[in-house]
Amino acid sequence: MTTNGITFSDAGGGFTIVAASGSGSIGDPFIVVEEITGPGAAVLIIEGLSLSFGNRIGTLHDTGLALRKVILNRTPFVWNFVDFELQQIFGASSDYLDGLSFGQGSSAGRPFTSTRFEVVDEFDEPLDSITFIGGALRPGESAVFDFVITDTTPIERFYLVQRPSRPMARLDQPGQSGLRTTPW
Repeated sequence: MTTNGITFSDAGGGFTIVAASGSGSIGDPFIVVEEITGPGAAVLIIEGLSLSFGNRIGTLHDTGLALRKVILNRTPFVWNFVDFELQQIFGASSDYLDGLSFGQGSSAGRPFTSTRFEVVDEFDEPLDSITFIGGALRPGESAVFDFVITDTTPIERFYLVQRPSRPMARLDQPGQSGLRTTPW
């Protein structure tokens, strides 16, 4: 789906794009509505973040956009976190030298937020990733995630690898015994 010069594609598999809209600014972010159906990573392909597109979020990066993801959990699993990783080359983590980031070095769009997860962990090195934790997303429920993407050396196509997780077995807190399965 293409909207305001940016194309969002679900050709990477594991999910279906239902709708896309918006202009990519902080006040009018791109809104991509998705249904994640697979047990593995869902790979969103993004095209068009070029010098001619520009920077719509007001940072010093050559290009930039604000993105709101509305994700519906169509898997049979409860997710205890959702991780988003940028990759300029599919399968290779984005590093400092490629210029692609979640607005590294800026305050644009921060704090990153979610309607279902209370905490966000952001990693700039050795890869560009943000992980939303401290909540749960059950089958059939949806969550909204807000963040920004920038690039100082823009290329025509890059990838947003989305990894929802399932509950894990873990040891109880001190003073409790046994293992239990729980959302993180």
